Amino acid sequence: MRTTVAMVTRQGGSFELAEVELDEPRADEVLVRIVATGLCHTDLTMRSLLPAEMFPNVFGHEGAGVVESVGTDVEGIAVGDQVVLSFRSCRECGPCREGLVGYCDQTLLLNYMGMRADGSTTMHQDGSPVFGSFFGQSSLARHALAHADNCVVVDPDLDLTLAAPFGCGYQTGAGTVLNVLHPDADDSLVVYGVGAVGLASVAAAVAEGVGTVLAVDLVGARLAEATRLGATAVDASGLEPAEVVARVKELTGGGATYAVDTTAVPAVVKQAQQSLASRGTLVVLGLGPEEYQLDAIDLLQGGKRVLASVEGDSDPLVMVPRLLAMRAQGRFDLDALVTTYPFEKINDAVDDVLAGRVVKPVLVW
Repeated sequence: MRTTVAMVTRQGGSFELAEVELDEPRADEVLVRIVATGLCHTDLTMRSLLPAEMFPNVFGHEGAGVVESVGTDVEGIAVGDQVVLSFRSCRECGPCREGLVGYCDQTLLLNYMGMRADGSTTMHQDGSPVFGSFFGQSSLARHALAHADNCVVVDPDLDLTLAAPFGCGYQTGAGTVLNVLHPDADDSLVVYGVGAVGLASVAAAVAEGVGTVLAVDLVGARLAEATRLGATAVDASGLEPAEVVARVKELTGGGATYAVDTTAVPAVVKQAQQSLASRGTLVVLGLGPEEYQLDAIDLLQGGKRVLASVEGDSDPLVMVPRLLAMRAQGRFDLDALVTTYPFEKINDAVDDVLAGRVVKPVLVW
């Protein structure tokens, strides 16, 4: 079938609307008509990280839509179901059997290589292959092929423009708090960078009753959202790194129990480490730099830990319904973060999120 996609034709290029041929679903695939797709920094970063030979490419990994066709081997998903799409996993390897599907042995092949496991691409243009299958979906498109392991069936009355970000950004931020750190009322948590992922961390921490929740950022509007969610804002604009660390230590009584970095800015990661209390833990979530420079003396003397997490150690089939239930209870209210754009305005959405004018752009057809 022919469908419209937002394609990146060259390494580091912008998004261009194009018509492609999308395969009919195979026995293990699900055809989804996309209603809305969240735009995530990973979609933007991968334009430059992937090698030139992996273009043209179609990204998109926060898709939400309606199932139009189901392969014969797919169970639990029916035509007409509303679904939120997330990342893929094999569900059979050691990490998957332990519930750590984000660390699946087949992660690179299933999510990043631009093709099916057998080497075929799901899309073609003028007879030439187009790389896709990004996170098992490539949902910067009017239609996407997904699988049972990355399709989460949701309430038919759910607004999919608000649900789309739950497939990656929200579950990454919230999962880091709920699955990795497990803070409680006696703890303090500081989140560096309160875009969509960081604000999801804030919302989850507040929902769990964490004693002190801080939000550090340069953008006033984002700090205002963090305050609305229940955090104490630390405006880092105009402050030296040492002043940010001192302010966090002041507000946490000597240092934070936990920190989350979503910025991927090496200097900020170092601040996050230094702002921890002894035996504190930092989780870094950002994608981009090849290395971080840590304060070795501070790390060793304080017995601190620096970790990373993939998707907040979440299983989307579990975490997405959990977070949607929290949202329905009024305990995870991120609806105000979403700004919608017509799909053809994708490059406007990119410009706005990179400039900090919006928190979570969502593209709609």
